[in-house]
Amino acid sequence: MKILRRRRSLVTGGAGFLGSHLCERLLQEGHDVLCVDNFFTGARENILHLLSNPHFELMRHDITFPLYVEADEIYNLACPASPIHYQYDPVQTTKTSVHGAINMLGLAKRLRARILQASTSEVYGDPEVHPQPESYWGRVNTIGPRACYDEGKRCAETLFFDYYRQHALEIKVARIFNTYGPRMHPNDGRVVSNFIVQALKNEPITIYGSGQQTRSFCYVNELVDGLYRLMQSPADFTGPVNLGNPTEFTMVDLAKKVIAQCGSRSELSFKPLPEDDPRQRQPDIKLAIEALGWEPQIALDEGLQKTIEYFRSSAIQ
Repeated sequence: MKILRRRRSLVTGGAGFLGSHLCERLLQEGHDVLCVDNFFTGARENILHLLSNPHFELMRHDITFPLYVEADEIYNLACPASPIHYQYDPVQTTKTSVHGAINMLGLAKRLRARILQASTSEVYGDPEVHPQPESYWGRVNTIGPRACYDEGKRCAETLFFDYYRQHALEIKVARIFNTYGPRMHPNDGRVVSNFIVQALKNEPITIYGSGQQTRSFCYVNELVDGLYRLMQSPADFTGPVNLGNPTEFTMVDLAKKVIAQCGSRSELSFKPLPEDDPRQRQPDIKLAIEALGWEPQIALDEGLQKTIEYFRSSAIQ
Protein backbone atom coordinates (compact mmCIF):
# COMPACT_ATOMS: atom_id res chain seq x y z
CA MET A 1 0.00 0.00 0.00
CA LYS A 2 1.38 3.39 -1.03
CA ILE A 3 1.81 5.87 1.85
CA LEU A 4 1.03 9.46 0.90
CA ARG A 5 3.66 11.89 2.20
CA ARG A 6 2.99 15.54 2.97
CA ARG A 7 4.92 18.00 0.86
CA ARG A 8 7.92 19.45 2.74
CA SER A 9 8.28 23.21 2.37
CA LEU A 10 11.27 25.22 3.59
CA VAL A 11 10.61 28.93 4.22
CA THR A 12 13.66 31.12 4.88
CA GLY A 13 12.76 34.31 6.71
CA GLY A 14 9.74 32.37 7.94
CA ALA A 15 9.37 34.31 11.19
CA GLY A 16 9.12 37.64 9.37
CA PHE A 17 6.06 39.60 8.31
CA LEU A 18 5.53 37.85 4.97
CA GLY A 19 7.17 34.59 5.99
CA SER A 20 4.91 33.94 8.97
CA HIS A 21 1.78 34.41 6.85
CA LEU A 22 3.24 32.11 4.20
CA CYS A 23 3.98 29.42 6.82
CA GLU A 24 0.33 29.63 7.92
CA ARG A 25 -0.90 29.24 4.36
CA LEU A 26 1.34 26.23 3.69
CA LEU A 27 0.14 24.48 6.84
CA GLN A 28 -3.46 25.15 5.77
CA GLU A 29 -2.65 23.54 2.42
CA GLY A 30 -1.38 20.38 4.16
CA HIS A 31 2.38 20.92 3.94
CA ASP A 32 5.07 20.10 6.47
CA VAL A 33 6.82 23.43 7.08
CA LEU A 34 10.39 24.12 8.15
CA CYS A 35 10.69 27.79 9.16
CA VAL A 36 14.29 29.11 9.08
CA ASP A 37 15.09 32.54 10.50
CA ASN A 38 18.03 34.28 12.21
CA PHE A 39 15.62 36.70 13.97
CA PHE A 40 17.39 39.87 12.82
CA THR A 41 14.02 41.30 11.76
CA GLY A 42 11.79 38.26 12.26
CA ALA A 43 10.08 37.68 15.60
CA ARG A 44 9.12 34.55 17.53
CA GLU A 45 5.82 36.26 18.34
CA ASN A 46 4.90 35.99 14.65
CA ILE A 47 5.01 32.19 14.72
CA LEU A 48 4.28 31.38 18.39
CA HIS A 49 0.80 30.17 17.48
CA LEU A 50 2.33 27.69 15.01
CA LEU A 51 4.83 26.05 17.37
CA SER A 52 2.30 23.57 18.73
CA ASN A 53 1.46 22.33 15.23
CA PRO A 54 3.18 18.94 14.72
CA HIS A 55 3.75 19.77 11.06
CA PHE A 56 5.67 22.98 11.83
CA GLU A 57 9.35 23.14 12.76
CA LEU A 58 11.46 26.21 13.63
CA MET A 59 15.22 26.49 13.07
CA ARG A 60 17.40 29.47 13.99
CA HIS A 61 19.89 29.85 11.15
CA ASP A 62 21.54 32.56 9.03
CA ILE A 63 21.36 31.60 5.35
CA THR A 64 24.66 33.33 4.60
CA PHE A 65 25.97 30.00 5.92
CA PRO A 66 25.15 26.67 4.21
CA LEU A 67 22.08 24.78 5.34
CA TYR A 68 21.75 21.00 5.24
CA VAL A 69 18.11 19.92 5.46
CA GLU A 70 15.57 18.02 3.35
CA ALA A 71 12.75 19.73 1.45
CA ASP A 72 10.64 19.36 -1.66
CA GLU A 73 10.37 23.09 -2.27
CA ILE A 74 12.09 26.22 -0.98
CA TYR A 75 10.66 29.71 -0.52
CA ASN A 76 13.61 32.09 -0.12
CA LEU A 77 12.22 35.12 1.73
CA ALA A 78 15.18 35.85 4.03
CA CYS A 79 16.39 39.47 3.87
CA PRO A 80 15.61 42.70 5.71
CA ALA A 81 13.02 44.48 3.57
CA SER A 82 12.61 47.96 5.03
CA PRO A 83 15.16 50.78 4.54
CA ILE A 84 15.76 51.21 8.29
CA HIS A 85 16.65 47.54 8.66
CA TYR A 86 18.53 46.89 5.42
CA GLN A 87 20.60 50.08 5.75
CA TYR A 88 21.56 49.26 9.37
CA ASP A 89 24.18 46.76 8.12
CA PRO A 90 24.32 47.18 4.34
CA VAL A 91 27.17 44.71 3.83
CA GLN A 92 25.22 42.01 5.67
CA THR A 93 22.13 42.88 3.63
CA THR A 94 24.03 42.29 0.39
CA LYS A 95 25.50 39.06 1.77
CA THR A 96 22.03 37.83 2.74
CA SER A 97 20.72 38.42 -0.77
CA VAL A 98 23.76 37.08 -2.64
CA HIS A 99 25.39 34.47 -0.39
CA GLY A 100 21.95 33.44 0.81
CA ALA A 101 20.77 32.87 -2.76
CA ILE A 102 23.90 30.87 -3.56
CA ASN A 103 23.40 28.66 -0.49
CA MET A 104 19.70 28.09 -1.12
CA LEU A 105 20.25 27.41 -4.83
CA GLY A 106 22.97 24.94 -3.91
CA LEU A 107 20.57 23.20 -1.54
CA ALA A 108 17.84 23.13 -4.20
CA LYS A 109 20.30 21.69 -6.72
CA ARG A 110 21.32 18.91 -4.32
CA LEU A 111 17.69 18.08 -3.50
CA ARG A 112 16.36 18.71 -7.04
CA ALA A 113 13.80 20.90 -5.29
CA ARG A 114 11.79 23.73 -6.82
CA ILE A 115 12.85 27.11 -5.40
CA LEU A 116 11.14 30.51 -5.28
CA GLN A 117 12.97 33.80 -4.84
CA ALA A 118 11.17 36.67 -3.14
CA SER A 119 12.53 39.51 -5.24
CA THR A 120 11.24 43.04 -5.07
CA SER A 121 9.89 46.03 -6.97
CA GLU A 122 13.09 47.75 -5.79
CA VAL A 123 14.86 46.12 -8.75
CA TYR A 124 13.12 48.82 -10.82
CA GLY A 125 14.74 51.58 -8.73
CA ASP A 126 13.33 55.05 -9.38
CA PRO A 127 11.54 54.02 -12.59
CA GLU A 128 11.25 55.97 -15.82
CA VAL A 129 8.57 53.55 -17.09
CA HIS A 130 5.16 53.62 -15.41
CA PRO A 131 3.56 51.28 -14.48
CA GLN A 132 6.48 48.85 -14.33
CA PRO A 133 6.27 45.68 -16.47
CA GLU A 134 8.62 42.73 -15.90
CA SER A 135 10.41 43.60 -19.14
CA TYR A 136 11.65 46.91 -17.69
CA TRP A 137 15.31 46.67 -16.63
CA GLY A 138 15.05 49.40 -14.02
CA ARG A 139 16.93 52.53 -12.96
CA VAL A 140 18.98 51.85 -9.84
CA ASN A 141 21.73 53.98 -8.29
CA THR A 142 24.36 51.26 -7.80
CA ILE A 143 26.35 53.26 -5.23
CA GLY A 144 23.48 54.85 -3.28
CA PRO A 145 22.30 54.01 0.26
CA ARG A 146 19.52 51.75 -1.04
CA ALA A 147 21.81 49.79 -3.37
CA CYS A 148 22.63 47.10 -0.79
CA TYR A 149 19.02 45.92 -1.09
CA ASP A 150 18.25 46.86 -4.70
CA GLU A 151 21.45 45.44 -6.17
CA GLY A 152 21.49 42.45 -3.82
CA LYS A 153 18.06 41.41 -5.07
CA ARG A 154 19.04 42.05 -8.69
CA CYS A 155 22.10 39.83 -8.25
CA ALA A 156 19.96 37.14 -6.64
CA GLU A 157 17.70 37.15 -9.71
CA THR A 158 20.79 36.76 -11.91
CA LEU A 159 21.93 33.76 -9.87
CA PHE A 160 18.51 32.14 -10.06
CA PHE A 161 18.38 32.39 -13.84
CA ASP A 162 21.98 31.17 -14.19
CA TYR A 163 21.12 28.08 -12.11
CA TYR A 164 18.05 27.62 -14.30
CA ARG A 165 20.09 27.76 -17.51
CA GLN A 166 23.20 25.96 -16.25
CA HIS A 167 21.67 23.30 -14.00
CA ALA A 168 18.05 23.05 -15.26
CA LEU A 169 16.84 23.98 -11.77
CA GLU A 170 13.13 24.67 -11.39
CA ILE A 171 12.98 28.32 -10.31
CA LYS A 172 10.27 30.90 -9.63
CA VAL A 173 10.96 34.64 -9.22
CA ALA A 174 8.38 37.00 -7.70
CA ARG A 175 8.85 40.76 -7.72
CA ILE A 176 6.94 41.89 -4.65
CA PHE A 177 5.50 45.40 -4.44
CA ASN A 178 4.49 47.23 -1.23
CA THR A 179 2.69 44.82 1.09
CA TYR A 180 0.96 45.58 4.38
CA GLY A 181 -1.12 43.88 7.06
CA PRO A 182 -0.97 42.36 10.54
CA ARG A 183 2.48 41.52 11.95
CA MET A 184 4.23 44.44 10.31
CA HIS A 185 7.00 45.61 12.63
CA PRO A 186 5.88 48.90 14.24
CA ASN A 187 9.36 50.43 13.90
CA ASP A 188 10.39 49.16 10.48
CA GLY A 189 10.09 52.55 8.78
CA ARG A 190 7.60 51.40 6.15
CA VAL A 191 4.98 53.94 5.28
CA VAL A 192 1.84 52.03 6.32
CA SER A 193 3.16 51.00 9.73
CA ASN A 194 4.72 54.46 10.28
CA PHE A 195 1.46 56.26 9.55
CA ILE A 196 -0.68 53.91 11.66
CA VAL A 197 1.62 54.04 14.70
CA GLN A 198 1.86 57.83 14.53
CA ALA A 199 -1.89 58.22 14.04
CA LEU A 200 -2.76 55.95 16.96
CA LYS A 201 -0.45 58.02 19.16
CA ASN A 202 -1.91 61.30 17.77
CA GLU A 203 1.62 62.26 16.71
CA PRO A 204 2.44 64.22 13.53
CA ILE A 205 2.33 62.02 10.41
CA THR A 206 5.78 62.15 8.80
CA ILE A 207 5.61 62.67 5.04
CA TYR A 208 8.81 62.90 3.04
CA GLY A 209 9.03 65.29 0.12
CA SER A 210 5.81 66.79 -1.24
CA GLY A 211 3.80 63.67 -0.45
CA GLN A 212 2.80 63.36 -4.10
CA GLN A 213 5.03 60.35 -4.70
CA THR A 214 2.93 57.23 -5.19
CA ARG A 215 2.87 53.61 -4.05
CA SER A 216 0.53 50.66 -4.60
CA PHE A 217 -0.42 48.59 -1.53
CA CYS A 218 -1.28 44.89 -1.49
CA TYR A 219 -2.82 43.18 1.55
CA VAL A 220 -0.58 40.44 2.89
CA ASN A 221 -2.98 37.48 2.49
CA GLU A 222 -3.40 38.24 -1.19
CA LEU A 223 0.35 38.59 -1.71
CA VAL A 224 0.91 35.21 -0.03
CA ASP A 225 -1.73 33.69 -2.32
CA GLY A 226 0.27 34.99 -5.28
CA LEU A 227 3.45 33.36 -3.96
CA TYR A 228 1.64 30.07 -3.42
CA ARG A 229 0.13 30.12 -6.92
CA LEU A 230 3.51 30.92 -8.42
CA MET A 231 5.16 27.96 -6.69
CA GLN A 232 2.38 25.65 -7.98
CA SER A 233 2.60 26.96 -11.56
CA PRO A 234 3.95 24.82 -14.43
CA ALA A 235 7.71 24.15 -14.39
CA ASP A 236 8.30 26.15 -17.58
CA PHE A 237 6.92 29.33 -15.99
CA THR A 238 9.87 30.90 -14.17
CA GLY A 239 8.81 34.53 -13.90
CA PRO A 240 9.90 37.09 -12.98
CA VAL A 241 6.33 38.08 -12.24
CA ASN A 242 5.08 41.23 -10.52
CA LEU A 243 2.92 40.65 -7.45
CA GLY A 244 1.22 43.74 -6.08
CA ASN A 245 -1.94 45.78 -6.13
CA PRO A 246 -1.98 48.11 -9.17
CA THR A 247 -4.20 50.76 -7.52
CA GLU A 248 -1.99 53.79 -6.91
CA PHE A 249 -2.13 56.27 -4.01
CA THR A 250 -0.10 59.34 -3.08
CA MET A 251 1.45 59.47 0.37
CA VAL A 252 -0.88 62.33 1.29
CA ASP A 253 -3.90 60.23 0.24
CA LEU A 254 -2.67 57.34 2.39
CA ALA A 255 -2.03 59.58 5.40
CA LYS A 256 -5.54 61.05 5.23
CA LYS A 257 -7.09 57.57 5.04
CA VAL A 258 -5.11 56.39 8.07
CA ILE A 259 -5.98 59.50 10.12
CA ALA A 260 -9.68 59.09 9.31
CA GLN A 261 -9.79 55.36 10.09
CA CYS A 262 -7.84 55.80 13.34
CA GLY A 263 -10.02 58.73 14.45
CA SER A 264 -6.73 60.52 15.02
CA ARG A 265 -5.91 64.14 15.82
CA SER A 266 -2.60 63.85 13.94
CA GLU A 267 -1.52 66.51 11.46
CA LEU A 268 0.82 66.16 8.50
CA SER A 269 4.53 66.94 8.98
CA PHE A 270 6.65 67.33 5.83
CA LYS A 271 10.37 66.46 5.78
CA PRO A 272 13.04 66.24 3.04
CA LEU A 273 12.82 63.29 0.68
CA PRO A 274 15.49 60.60 1.37
CA GLU A 275 18.11 59.94 -1.30
CA ASP A 276 16.97 57.68 -4.17
CA ASP A 277 13.42 57.40 -2.83
CA PRO A 278 11.28 56.38 -5.87
CA ARG A 279 8.76 58.94 -7.10
CA GLN A 280 6.35 56.33 -8.49
CA ARG A 281 5.79 52.63 -7.91
CA GLN A 282 2.95 50.71 -9.55
CA PRO A 283 3.01 47.13 -10.85
CA ASP A 284 1.85 46.03 -14.25
CA ILE A 285 0.23 42.70 -13.28
CA LYS A 286 -0.98 41.46 -16.67
CA LEU A 287 1.41 38.49 -16.47
CA ALA A 288 0.19 37.47 -12.99
CA ILE A 289 -3.42 37.63 -14.19
CA GLU A 290 -2.70 35.57 -17.32
CA ALA A 291 -0.26 33.01 -15.92
CA LEU A 292 -1.47 32.61 -12.33
CA GLY A 293 -5.10 33.74 -12.44
CA TRP A 294 -4.12 36.11 -9.63
CA GLU A 295 -5.45 39.61 -9.07
CA PRO A 296 -5.86 41.47 -5.73
CA GLN A 297 -9.44 42.05 -4.57
CA ILE A 298 -9.02 43.67 -1.13
CA ALA A 299 -9.33 47.46 -1.33
CA LEU A 300 -6.97 49.65 0.68
CA ASP A 301 -9.73 50.86 3.03
CA GLU A 302 -10.61 47.27 4.01
CA GLY A 303 -6.99 46.19 4.43
CA LEU A 304 -6.14 49.28 6.48
CA GLN A 305 -9.02 48.55 8.84
CA LYS A 306 -7.65 45.04 9.55
CA THR A 307 -4.11 46.39 9.94
CA ILE A 308 -5.17 49.19 12.28
CA GLU A 309 -7.08 46.67 14.41
CA TYR A 310 -3.87 44.65 14.73
CA PHE A 311 -1.84 47.68 15.81
CA ARG A 312 -4.54 48.79 18.25
CA SER A 313 -4.32 45.41 19.96
CA SER A 314 -0.51 45.51 20.19
CA ALA A 315 1.47 47.38 22.85
CA ILE A 316 2.46 50.43 20.80
CA GLN A 317 0.58 53.13 22.72
